[in-house]
Amino acid sequence: MRAKLPHTEGTTNRDGVNLHYEIYGDGAETILFVPTWALIHSRVWKAQVPYLSERFRVITFDPRGNGKSDRPDNPDAYTIDKIVADVIAVMDEIGVEKAALVGLSFSSAIAFAVAAYHPDRVSAVISTGAWSPIVPPKKERADAYANDLVDHPQLWQKYNPDYWRKDYPDFVRFFLDRVHNEPHSTKQHEDAVAWALEGDAEMLIMTQEARDTPEIAIDEDMYRKVQCPSLICVGDNDDVTPPETSFAIAELTGGELQVFEGGGHAIHARFPARFNTLMRDFLARHLGTWKPESRKVTSAPKRVLYLSSPIGLGHARRDLAVTRELRKLHPDLQVDWLAQDPVIRFLDANTERVHPASKLLANESAHIEAECGEHDLHAFQAIRNMDEILIKNFMVFQEVLEEESYDLVIADEAWDVDHYWHEHPDLKKAPMAWFTDFVGWLPFAENGPREALLTTDYNAEMIKHVEGHPDVRDRSIFVGTSDDIVNRDFGDGLPQMRDWIPKHFEFSDYIIGQHPSEFGSRDDLRVEFGYDDGRKTCIVAVGGSGVGAALIQRILKAVPLARARIPELRIIVVAGPRLDPAMFDLPDGVEMRAFVPDLDRHLAACDLALVQGGLTTCMELAAAGTPFLYFPLRNHFEQNFHVASRLERYNAGRKMIFAESDPERIATAMLEELGTPRIPNTVAADGASRAAAMLHELL
Repeated sequence: MRAKLPHTEGTTNRDGVNLHYEIYGDGAETILFVPTWALIHSRVWKAQVPYLSERFRVITFDPRGNGKSDRPDNPDAYTIDKIVADVIAVMDEIGVEKAALVGLSFSSAIAFAVAAYHPDRVSAVISTGAWSPIVPPKKERADAYANDLVDHPQLWQKYNPDYWRKDYPDFVRFFLDRVHNEPHSTKQHEDAVAWALEGDAEMLIMTQEARDTPEIAIDEDMYRKVQCPSLICVGDNDDVTPPETSFAIAELTGGELQVFEGGGHAIHARFPARFNTLMRDFLARHLGTWKPESRKVTSAPKRVLYLSSPIGLGHARRDLAVTRELRKLHPDLQVDWLAQDPVIRFLDANTERVHPASKLLANESAHIEAECGEHDLHAFQAIRNMDEILIKNFMVFQEVLEEESYDLVIADEAWDVDHYWHEHPDLKKAPMAWFTDFVGWLPFAENGPREALLTTDYNAEMIKHVEGHPDVRDRSIFVGTSDDIVNRDFGDGLPQMRDWIPKHFEFSDYIIGQHPSEFGSRDDLRVEFGYDDGRKTCIVAVGGSGVGAALIQRILKAVPLARARIPELRIIVVAGPRLDPAMFDLPDGVEMRAFVPDLDRHLAACDLALVQGGLTTCMELAAAGTPFLYFPLRNHFEQNFHVASRLERYNAGRKMIFAESDPERIATAMLEELGTPRIPNTVAADGASRAAAMLHELL
């Protein structure tokens, strides 16, 4: 899912070429992202548009030759003067008198050309990774393009257009390796390759043949004509255009120069938190647009900003338990929750205070659900594909802390905050406590070496972050014990998890929302819910997402087989908020409920449960001593490795492989678990109070 969709889409036709544009937001000032070289289209700005469009009107359009714009078949259609005119045409079509222009690489030159020759239409220019003929290109690239290949290795010959015709996909991968040359840039590289493969070699060659345009000269005189303020960003490790290009432009225009240490050609994509902040503050200084203003809080009560992962309600339940224990230590504690649906509904039901900025967050839970297949969620890839949402939500979080003072941030698997604060420790605005119940991305062997390479790369980056910036996390709390760490390594050449994690985490033991020991006796619960009528009660619960439909259907087919052997078996199916009970055909003995508010208490009272592989529900069942079957989602590394390992240690639940579980096998397993239930090991009841004591020290 995208973090934000345009509210308006359209095309403008200029000299027979249709240019597709999109409009986001409705701020008083306009930002127009100028399309770069037609190798890629306007999605290249995905890390900027969702955030900036909350305060500005933001316009993007696809270049002629890629995306949804037309693809002329004549080199004369790609000349610089025509592309400059495209910018003006799009502004005219939308009714924009003046805009701040943002340019990447080739479109840096276009943005400055528009500012030089149409000064009344441009309020500011933001440039990144600038290309310009005022500084010669890297020699090997220029020679290869000119067919002077004698002194250059085979690798650099890929810059020659003849090679583009021969193997365009290989050129794309080669060139974008140079663009995204920073470590741990696999996602940015994958995105760019996918966008580039929407184009073709002939179009790209035409764009190169059209660079020399007598009508518009990209030279030093042009840059000197620019009167508006400019921000020039550049990575000092740019492997595509020489950083000296940006240095020269800054000197000629009098613009503000920002050098990203270790940055490559596309720093806006690799370091979006820094880039977005610089851009926002630059526009505020020169155009008087909005930026966060600190509002100091002088009241005595301690203030906490709590971020609870919205991917399942288990996080919210344990986080509320921790909060309640923390309030025992700080009775006047003010807790603000930066949260998303469905967590907001849970917090509202418990009269917690949700921060008003929550409405600006892009929904992570909806994204995860969109990534699901039939009992299938590639959790690692789903998190990778959420990068656009995560940077948007981080910027919302960062604004909250720039405006308000908090004594502590509690981040329960808030991946965006942990990542970007480690990337840029100077952005940290408050002490932070980090919570997680697993550490380490793990590959499935059947998914091949590419997945292993990616999980290893992500783990290596995490290890580098934590070891390189130990002060970012003021406390790292593993929700469990050291025995709950899965017995694996982080990847080829990386440490064993059981060696590394105890050096960088403290252990709270498991945190349960409300321990079943507080519910009263099992017999009393069964009387309360009507489960004391002599029947065997089995509850089927598949969580709050739509991915559970296939599991419910499979279990419903097993019900007649099970009831043939245990006629007194009663099945209660809890569909959850995203599944319509009417979509299921119910056999005899089955009750369907859309929602059960105190499901944990029902699970403690029933005779058997059938659930997915989520940690929270499984551990609630283990704590209650209720027999259960659990069906981990296919490709869900956490459920299949981390959760399964923990449940095995607790002697809790029977793991079922969905693909291997036909109705007969499910029915047989149900009867076996009812007949000889296993006795789980004790689940701690004081995890929340232990965690609160750790947080108390920070307050």
